[in-house]
Amino acid sequence: MIRIRCIHSGFLPMNRDCIEQVKDLFRKAFPEIADTAEKIPSILKRPIEHGYSAALILLERSLGRVDAFALVLHFPNCKSVFLDYIVVRKQNRGGGLGTALYEAVREYCKDVGARGLYMDVEPDDPELTPDPVALDEARKRLRFYEHYGVRTISNQAYSEPVGDPPTTAYLLFDGLGRTDPLWRDEARDAVRMILTRRFAYVSTPHYLRKIVNAFRDDPVRFLPTRYVRQPTPSRQVESHRIERNFLLISSQKHVIHHVKQRGYFERPMRVGVLQKSLSCTGMFTMIEPISFSERVITDVHDRHFVLFLKTICNKLAKEKPVYPDTFPIRRQDRRPRMFPEQAGYYCIDSCTPLNGNAYVAARAAVNVAMTGAEEILAGRRVVYSLCRPPGHHAERRVYGGFCYFNNASIAANHLSKKAKTAILDIDYHHGNGTQDIFYERSDVLTVSIHGHPDQAFPYFSGFADEIGAGPGIGFNLNLPLPMETDEKSYLQALDKTLRAIRKFKPEVLVVSMGLDILRGDPTGTFILAPSSMGKIAGRLKDMNLPLLIVQEGGYNLRGIKKGVACFFNGLRRP
Repeated sequence: MIRIRCIHSGFLPMNRDCIEQVKDLFRKAFPEIADTAEKIPSILKRPIEHGYSAALILLERSLGRVDAFALVLHFPNCKSVFLDYIVVRKQNRGGGLGTALYEAVREYCKDVGARGLYMDVEPDDPELTPDPVALDEARKRLRFYEHYGVRTISNQAYSEPVGDPPTTAYLLFDGLGRTDPLWRDEARDAVRMILTRRFAYVSTPHYLRKIVNAFRDDPVRFLPTRYVRQPTPSRQVESHRIERNFLLISSQKHVIHHVKQRGYFERPMRVGVLQKSLSCTGMFTMIEPISFSERVITDVHDRHFVLFLKTICNKLAKEKPVYPDTFPIRRQDRRPRMFPEQAGYYCIDSCTPLNGNAYVAARAAVNVAMTGAEEILAGRRVVYSLCRPPGHHAERRVYGGFCYFNNASIAANHLSKKAKTAILDIDYHHGNGTQDIFYERSDVLTVSIHGHPDQAFPYFSGFADEIGAGPGIGFNLNLPLPMETDEKSYLQALDKTLRAIRKFKPEVLVVSMGLDILRGDPTGTFILAPSSMGKIAGRLKDMNLPLLIVQEGGYNLRGIKKGVACFFNGLRRP
C-alpha cells in the first residue's frame, strides 16, 4: 500500500528516520553531489532564513520504507514552486511510483496556491548532454513531463554552462492546469527568486541580470515539444494523492458530563456543533482517541489533587452535582481530612461542579489532547483536539472555570520532551492553569491574549507584569485587552505575541483555542466577527509550525459554528 505524505521539519522521531532514508537515496542518485544530502534538514528547518518554505513529499510503502521523494521549495511572494529534486528508489522504477509522486507534487502546488511549478533538468540535446546514459535519462524525463503539458521555456541564457564544474539545464514550466499564458514579468519574478534563493552560490548580479533579461517575449515562448505530437494544455491537478494533514480527534465520553442547571454554559452540544461545522469541509480525517496512563496527568498535576478528583467523583451521584462552598486558605499541612470538604481546597470558584461523571469525562479529554500530541510527533501538520471539558483554568493543584485537568498543558509537557514547544492561549479568559504549570520553566514558552483580569475571569491572574519566576523569568507573556476589543486591536496584539514566539524558535505550537472571543459570547466582551478567526489562523499558518489546536471555551452555539469553520479555512487557505 502506497502512502504519500508531506513533511516540513525533521525534529519529529518519525521524520528523522524518513530524512535519513531520503539522504541515503539522494547520495545514491547523485553521488557527484552527495554532500548536499546533509543540507536537507537545514533546508527544511529555517524557511525565513532561506526565503522559501521547503517540504519533502515522501512516498512510503511497507514498514515505513521511503521508496521515492521530492524536495520542493515554495516561494509564496511570486506564487511559485521549484521542484528541486525528485528521486525514485532504483529497483522500484517503472512501477508507477514516479507518476504518483509527481502528481502529489502538483497537488502540493495547488494546496499552497502556486500558479506555476518550475524545474530544471538535463537537456535532451546531444551537444549539451554528450554522455549517452545521461542523454537517455534526459529524454525519458522530458517525455514523461510533456505528457503533463509541461513545456521547456525558451531562454538560451539559462541553458548556458554555469558553475564549477560547469553544468547545463533546461528550465521547465508546469502551468498546473491554468488556461492563461505564462507572462514575462511572472516568469522573471519566479526565476529571480529561484536564482537568488536556491542558486545563490552561482548567481552573481551579472548572471542574474543576464538570465532575467533574456525573457523578452510576452507571453513567454516555449520550445517545440519533442515527444508528443501536439502540444497538450497543462493537465488539471487532481487532489487525491497526498495524505490529508488535518486531523480531528474527539471522544464521545464527554456527553456523560452534562450539568443541566441554568447558567452552566459548558454543554455537550458544543462538541456536536463544532463537529458538524467541520464535517462537510472535507479537510479532516476524524479519529477516536487512544488511552494514556495517569502518569501523563501526574507529570503536570499534583498527585494528591488527582487522587482527590478520582476518589470523590467515584463516590458522587452522576445526576447530582456538588459545588464547593468553603475555600480554606491552602496550607499543605492543613488539608481538610474529609473528601467533600476538600472540594473548596482544590477549587478556585463556586461554578465548577463535581459529580460521578466529571473525572471520567476529564480523563477522556486528556486522552484527546494526548492523542493529538502523539499525532503531531508522528508527523501530522495540523491536529484539532476537540476537548471537553476544557482545561486551561486547571492549575497544578486546583480545578475551576469548567476545567478539571489542563489538557493543553499535559499535551505540551509531553511534546516538550521531544521538541521545543510554545503555547499560545487565545481564549477570552486568561489560562491561569497553563501559566501556573509552566511559570518556573524556561523550556516551554507560554503566551496569552485575553480579557483584562480587572474585568474578566479569573480576575486574579493574567496581568502584564506576570513574566515568570526563577528559571522561567521571561518565558511567560500576558497581553490583557480591554472590553469590546475589536479585530484590529486583537490582531495587533496577536502580531506582538507571534514575534515573541518566533524569537523563542519553537518546533511545535500548541494553541489553546477559545471561541469565546467572538461577539455575542455569554462569557466574553470582545467584538470579533467569525471572519476574524480566519485572519488569526492565517497568521498562525505563516508561522510554518506543526499546530496542535486544543479546544477551550466558546459558548454561543451560532458563533462557534461559524468561527471554527473560518478558523480552519484560514489554516487551509493559500
